[in-house]
Order: sequence, then structure tokens, then C-alpha cells
Amino acid sequence: MTQTPTVPATTAALDVPGARLHYELRGTGPLVVLVGAPMDASAFAPLADLLATDHTVLTTDPRGHQGSVLDDPTQDSTPELRADDLARLIAHVDAGPAVVFGSSGGAITALALAQAHPDLVTTVVAHEPPLLALLDDRAQQHAKTDDMIATYQAGDRLGAWRKFMAQANIQMPEPVFQQVFGGEREPRQRASESYWFAHELRPGISWEPDRSSLRTMAARIVLGLGVDSTGQLCERTVRALGEAIGVEPTLFPGGHTGFVEDPAAFAPRLREVLRA
Repeated sequence: MTQTPTVPATTAALDVPGARLHYELRGTGPLVVLVGAPMDASAFAPLADLLATDHTVLTTDPRGHQGSVLDDPTQDSTPELRADDLARLIAHVDAGPAVVFGSSGGAITALALAQAHPDLVTTVVAHEPPLLALLDDRAQQHAKTDDMIATYQAGDRLGAWRKFMAQANIQMPEPVFQQVFGGEREPRQRASESYWFAHELRPGISWEPDRSSLRTMAARIVLGLGVDSTGQLCERTVRALGEAIGVEPTLFPGGHTGFVEDPAAFAPRLREVLRA
């Protein structure tokens, strides 16, 4: 994989109701927002560097994670709250409307933003949103999530992550699993993980999009699906949303986190999709 040069990023913070958001800006040109949940700004930095050659790229730590601190650490992070955060950030940097690329929980945030503030977005690329509420077996899926959360809160964090990977149907060799989830964590990483399990995971997967609202803006919505995600849970949720709003999934390199694993392959595909 080719190593790309780092584009200088301006870091700042924005006070929003209930939180102080850390955000980063790179480059110049039309605004692109890259957002995850719980994934923070650092995970998007390599992709942001590649896009910043001809775009202004905004990345952020979602509320409750890393540098984005909550006034009340027990407040749940809902898609509606995170969408409001994004709306305030886009207005604050005064470079919109924006292309918004959201991954996983960030894809749910991006869809909630499109519903609430369609004037702030030109295109939403929702990459593998885990909208379990759209599935026929949602009751069983929610029960698995509740069991996973209970396992984590009982102190078995690796057991919880094993249940997460099993539910997502993502196959990971044991050495890779240990590399990703094992070992010591920095205090901020531990806090972020704990917050996600306790206050963010359940509100995200339970969120139901307004199908009629999204259907009216379907021409501006791209549903991203990794070529390596065949048979995984998020393939089911992407296809369920696509059927509900009349949008065919668009394939991207890699799997659920393809933009992290190989940003040099992901960025040209994203540019191609946006041009189309």
C-alpha cells in the first residue's frame, strides 16, 4: 500500500448543546464530511488526506468519544443528536452544503442529517449503516445486541467483541482479533468503548429512517456496500434500506472498514461515485 503524505489539518472545537466537539479541517474546495460512530477523526485521516487535494475535508470525533466531551457522560448518543452536531459543524465552518460520507454508525448519522437538514447536504454516501430495525428478524437481532452489551458490562470485553463479530458475520482470524481487540487500551480508548456499549450502540441500531423522506431525496443518496461484505449483517441492512427507498447498493473496495484498510483504493472509487 502506498504511503500518502499527510495534509496539514487545522484542529478546533465547537460548543454544541450538551457537548464540546473536536473537529479537523484539511484542504480547500467543495466540502466533504467524513464521519463515523463511534469511529473518530483519526481513523479517517488517511482518506481525508487523499481527498483534501481538491476538497475541504471535515472530520470530527462523535460526541462522547476521544476529544468530543459530553457535559453529562451518561447521556445517550442518538442519531438525531449526532445529526444536529453535524448540522452545527457544517454551518460553523461555513463551507456547505456538503457531501457527507458516513460509515457504519456514521452512516446512520448521515441519513438522519439528510432527513432533518436536506439543505445542508448535496450527496449522502451511507456506507453500511447497521439499521437492524429494518430486518424481519429484528427482535432476534436486538436480543443478540442486548446480550452482547450485558456481556461487556459484566466485564468480559473480549467475549462481547466475539459476540459482536459473530452477529455481524465478520470472520476474523484469532491473531488478527487479538491484535485489534486484545491488549491494553489507552484511557480514552477504554472510555470511548465503554460509552459506545452503554449509550450509543442500542439507540443507533434501533433507529428507523423516515422512508418517505429519504425516498424523495433518493437521487442524492448512495448506499455503499463493501465488495468483501457479502453475507454479512450489514449487507442485509443495506439491501433492506435500498428496497425501502428505491436505491441500488453501490460497491466499494474492501469490507466494512475498507476506507481504513486501503484508503488509496477507496478514495478513487469514492471520487468516481461522486462524479457519477
